[in-house]
Amino acid sequence: MNKNDLKGVIPAIVTPFAEDERVDETALAAITEYVVNNGVHGIMTTGGTGEFPLLLREERKAVTKIVAEATHGKVPIFAGTAACGTREAIMLAEDAADAGAQAIIVTPPFYFILPEEALYRHFAELAGNSPLPVVVYNNPLYTGNNLSPGLIARLAEIDNVIGLKQSQADLGQLVEVIRLTGDRISICTGIDSQFYAALCVGAVGIFSTAATICPRHMVDVYDQFEDGCQAEARTSHRRLQCLNRFLEYDPGYVTPAKEALNMMGLPAGRVRRPVLELTEVERNGVRDALRELNLLPA
Repeated sequence: MNKNDLKGVIPAIVTPFAEDERVDETALAAITEYVVNNGVHGIMTTGGTGEFPLLLREERKAVTKIVAEATHGKVPIFAGTAACGTREAIMLAEDAADAGAQAIIVTPPFYFILPEEALYRHFAELAGNSPLPVVVYNNPLYTGNNLSPGLIARLAEIDNVIGLKQSQADLGQLVEVIRLTGDRISICTGIDSQFYAALCVGAVGIFSTAATICPRHMVDVYDQFEDGCQAEARTSHRRLQCLNRFLEYDPGYVTPAKEALNMMGLPAGRVRRPVLELTEVERNGVRDALRELNLLPA
């Protein structure tokens, strides 16, 4: 895989759990088939939407393997391999390769606040030792370590770094990253409500929670934009905001995503503790959004 293969709509897929909180392999395969059949361009496993902080190492590998097998090679798999330590991140990269992924996607280390040089060395060592290409994932709200545009430009020069998922609320930061990196890597947004705007300033796609729920709607935005139908793409994007507002960032995006899929008749299962279920008010709001998008079964 190279940077040219990273584009379009890439759902950050949920990890379904049974009532006993074990990974539901059959449900995971069904949701994988759902997004693939609706035209997505790749799948991200074991990211935040996939509850990776709550998964054991062997579960992360198993989830990626199940998804890779369920796609039958139709789309590339980007395995989330974020870890606090560089050594662990390299081991997770090796697991992802064994499981059938085509690339890894990795946040900065979290918990400890690190200087830029430490962050640079983490990614440089990871990229130098990973059997798979690396997509850098900037998500400062959750990691506590922001990757500045200047640092991202340095990371873009590293061999084996092919892309960026930018989940930074400041759209201006995305524009500056694009200015500094040029076409050295493929840049995607990770914020659903910024999708159309990100495409307009030069991003090539999105790693998306919403695309797990409404993949066809998200693909329509991308296709319309690529076909030069700006007004249609803008209208399609705005229509999705009724759902996107539940995915950024309160009450958190994982539970609303699973609740939405369950309401639609897809087997997303429960969240894993300590994540909470939605309140009845929140649940009704998600249901109203799905109804507005014609996503509920008749």
